[in-house]
Amino acid sequence: MVQINFWAVLAASLIPLFTGFIWYHPKVFGTAWMKESGLSQEKMKGQMIGVFIFTIILSLFIAYFLHFVIIHQFGALGMIGADEMNANESYHAFMKDYGMAYRSFGHGALHSFMTGLMFVFPIIAINSMFERKSWKYTMINTGYWTLTITIMGGIICGWYAVDGFYWVTQK
Repeated sequence: MVQINFWAVLAASLIPLFTGFIWYHPKVFGTAWMKESGLSQEKMKGQMIGVFIFTIILSLFIAYFLHFVIIHQFGALGMIGADEMNANESYHAFMKDYGMAYRSFGHGALHSFMTGLMFVFPIIAINSMFERKSWKYTMINTGYWTLTITIMGGIICGWYAVDGFYWVTQK
């Protein structure tokens, strides 16, 4: 069975707050983002604890879902209907040979980066066009989410065992 390291999911769910703090800082893209989104310092003031808590909850959803994007063994599990007890011997042979293959930070980051470009960017761009937002706004937000899920995917894929972290795929 492909195991999920819930510590990795929890750690990855904090990444949007950390990258957001840096990405949307006024000295990075914060000032440009506020201008392009029609926000001001006055509108941004106020109680933010609820926003942060809800961000972590929603980020847990993203982190959990990224498993199925970046860990190929979930595809093999899906092919048998997630019932290993009734799987053919070929499934067990495959998992014996490839059960931990391509489980590294680099591999998770690569697939998450591609997800950012091929999935997140179109979604943000479509919404931005209908909202009549600029391409600058689109690229600031796409860049943030692509960087964020790249790091999240790397953590999830590389930290598959509670007792270790793998930057590169083990031989």
